[in-house]
Amino acid sequence: MPKDQVKVLCQNKKAYHDYFIEDKYEGGLVLTGTEIKSVRGGKINIQDAYCMAKDGELYVINMHISPFDQGNRYNHEPTRTRKLLLHKKEISRLIGKQSIEGYALIPLRVYLSAGFAKLEIGVAKGKKDYDRRDDIKERDAKREMEKFKKTRYSE
Repeated sequence: MPKDQVKVLCQNKKAYHDYFIEDKYEGGLVLTGTEIKSVRGGKINIQDAYCMAKDGELYVINMHISPFDQGNRYNHEPTRTRKLLLHKKEISRLIGKQSIEGYALIPLRVYLSAGFAKLEIGVAKGKKDYDRRDDIKERDAKREMEKFKKTRYSE
């Protein structure tokens, strides 16, 4: 894999359904040896994960990385809290946005970039039920339009 290529390992598609994503940030993950081996194997899940600030640092909580098969006694705990690597200004900006009520820091995807595991974080605001219903109606309308175009022009 060339150095500039990005390999997406895991995506949180549900986040786009449940939240309005207003801003995105990229941060590195601090992982142990068995964790990075499991991540490279694609054994990672970020569906229930979220980011939290503590002592001026950012952590990802509840991200599940399966234990490495050949890890023996050096294996890691699957859902341990992991530190994120970002610039100090980015961390303070994210902490400020998280402190506003209704906003959360949600992991959107995990990928490998130049051999390093990266996490894309979204500054998200929760959707209401009527917002979700509007999205579903819009998606269904688009699907109907495409279906109509295909049948219309195929005749």
